[in-house]
Amino acid sequence: QICLSLVKLLFYLAHSPLGSIVLLDFQPRQFVMVDGNLKVTDMDDASTEELSCKEDNDCTLDFPTKSFPLKCSVAGKCEGINEKKNLFNAYRYFFTYLLPHSAPPALRPLLSDILNATGDLRYGINETLRAFEKVLHLYKSGLYLQKRPLLLKDYISLRGFRTLEGEDYKCWPSYSHLGCLLSVHGAEEAAAICSSQPQCQSFVLTQRRTWTGRPLASFQSSWTDLVPDANAVVYIKRSSSSGERL
Repeated sequence: QICLSLVKLLFYLAHSPLGSIVLLDFQPRQFVMVDGNLKVTDMDDASTEELSCKEDNDCTLDFPTKSFPLKCSVAGKCEGINEKKNLFNAYRYFFTYLLPHSAPPALRPLLSDILNATGDLRYGINETLRAFEKVLHLYKSGLYLQKRPLLLKDYISLRGFRTLEGEDYKCWPSYSHLGCLLSVHGAEEAAAICSSQPQCQSFVLTQRRTWTGRPLASFQSSWTDLVPDANAVVYIKRSSSSGERL
């Protein structure tokens, strides 16, 4: 969410009515999240000036660990230098820390491609935004789940119940520090996650949603403490109980 919001912001800066705007003091502390969108808190160090040049050799974009040769345009300006400076700063301050760690395994290669392409400045802001929007579409639609074994048949469902919330086993990247709370596309993906975790014996789907509209699933190491909840469904591994006990 943070990286996508940042890319949308940089897309606007690259195509602003004032021209391409560069953020000269590009640091995480210069941004804040407001209603799920990333905002710049200080525009004092923003500039529309692009580096003047006479030849391509005048257009090297230098960073502490990398340098990038750019083209000198016929207008005597280093082509795209403001856009590329913003994008590489987004890569080194945000993408490298946030992109690799919390996506479903099937989407990680696509995010790795974005990471590598922006780190080498092979993508401009337009290509980067399109790549992010493709990943978001796959994530929200559940298309990344194709050709996976169906495991929900291994679970018994009890509608109108949930397990008591409390401290349980941990997982990454959980929305709760007390246990294992993950976003899923639906019950089938939650069943696949539970089946892959030796500790998991049940999971609960409620009406709680993430910013993408995906439901949150709570994964539990037991299922014995059930309480009524009209908006929830608890799924219990068949191997952990028999129909007679339920």
